[in-house]
Amino acid sequence: MQTLIATRKLQSKVKTLGRKIAADYKDKRPVFIGILKGSFIFMADLIRAADIDCELDFMGIASYGESRKGEGIVRLIKDVNLNIKGRHVIIVEDIIDSGLTANYIKKYLQLRQPKSIEFVVLLDKRKARKVDIDIKYSGFELPEVFVVGYGLDYGERYRNLPFIAKE
Repeated sequence: MQTLIATRKLQSKVKTLGRKIAADYKDKRPVFIGILKGSFIFMADLIRAADIDCELDFMGIASYGESRKGEGIVRLIKDVNLNIKGRHVIIVEDIIDSGLTANYIKKYLQLRQPKSIEFVVLLDKRKARKVDIDIKYSGFELPEVFVVGYGLDYGERYRNLPFIAKE
């Protein structure tokens, strides 16, 4: 396994993203919605770095397709519990590649009439896009390699690594 993003660099970027979100959402009390399971570690560190009044919720999404790519059918497996109507929503994603899942999530949540929806993503594989997705807060741009660690897994393994590695 090869380390692509070391722990210290990862934590520095998360703090930078958190501070930017805090400045943009000062006095707005946003709802952070983490996409399970991969975003849970990133989201925990991010909301501590943001240090603003906020609420949290989670969605579970299943993507079916090739074993290492989210390019297939998208299905909701856990819905949000909070009422987001008229609220500022920040969707927290571990990684966005094809954009199909992110597009599904945004369209689904727009039906709930939030005031705004933005994405914060730790890892962005822009070259893999199949649909255009506007990402306001992006951590690291990655080439088309399969990665694990810091919440991302392969067969439910490696989520607990404190860094991002090429599997």
